[in-house]
Amino acid sequence: MEITIGKTAGFCFGVKRAVEGSLNEIKNEKEKKIYCLGELVHNSQVIEKLKEHNIEIIEDINEIKEKNAKVIIRAHGIKNEIYEIAKNKNIEIIDFTCPFVLKIHDIAKEYSEKEFYIFVIGSEKHPETQGTVSYCGNRFSVIETEEDVQNAMEEFNKSKLNNLLVIVQTTFSEKKFAIIEEKIKKSINKNINLVIKNTICSATNQRQKETDELSKKVDYMIIIGGSNSSNTKKLYEVSKSNCKDTILIETAEELDIKKIKETYKVGIMAGASTPDFSIKEVVNKLLKNKE
Repeated sequence: MEITIGKTAGFCFGVKRAVEGSLNEIKNEKEKKIYCLGELVHNSQVIEKLKEHNIEIIEDINEIKEKNAKVIIRAHGIKNEIYEIAKNKNIEIIDFTCPFVLKIHDIAKEYSEKEFYIFVIGSEKHPETQGTVSYCGNRFSVIETEEDVQNAMEEFNKSKLNNLLVIVQTTFSEKKFAIIEEKIKKSINKNINLVIKNTICSATNQRQKETDELSKKVDYMIIIGGSNSSNTKKLYEVSKSNCKDTILIETAEELDIKKIKETYKVGIMAGASTPDFSIKEVVNKLLKNKE
């Protein structure tokens, strides 16, 4: 069995910053209660580690009753209005929103103030997208699939605006974005001022590209990451399109070693929220099977 681990597998910059920063906060804070607004990252093993250090995960900032508390903001970011709520409640914010996400917020706010209608390409239910649209004013549409473009164009035309901005969730599929982008271009009138900004982060792009290349060279692909992780699901989709024997697991316990033949070339990729120890556990299980 030949095992190849993707060079970009595991924590991206934004996730590493959030996890390490949160652990440092726990270590140094002796007086204030620390909360985390939503899951810090989409990985249950990382979340359990934080809970072991007494960080409480909450879904609504109004759940905090203490007059003197801290709240950690996850890498995906939050809705704009939450900052004001925290200020009014005297809650200290520890902001670990990924810098790439903050950049999108700035772009959305800037163009909203310039009278642009905004198309946000991404998953409507994803916390990053929910945060981004809060900077778009009330003139925006969320597009997740090619089929959503027509409805978005209808809403844009109703707005009577002549300016249109397109931005993208940082973890969105490059291939899907290209398809949606092309459909928008074909659907728009020539007199419209169209601005398209591909805000998919470089780490996401590189990870998807490496997964595409690796999955073409192996017999079996293992994608490691949280079941609720958007970027991990995208890696699975990319790999599955090239290698039919692709699986998505969160831990080594889910790996059915009997299905992997000794003659297989095995490729391993991991989502941006997947800790190194999860990857090592999978590799160790594969190596034990070789003995």
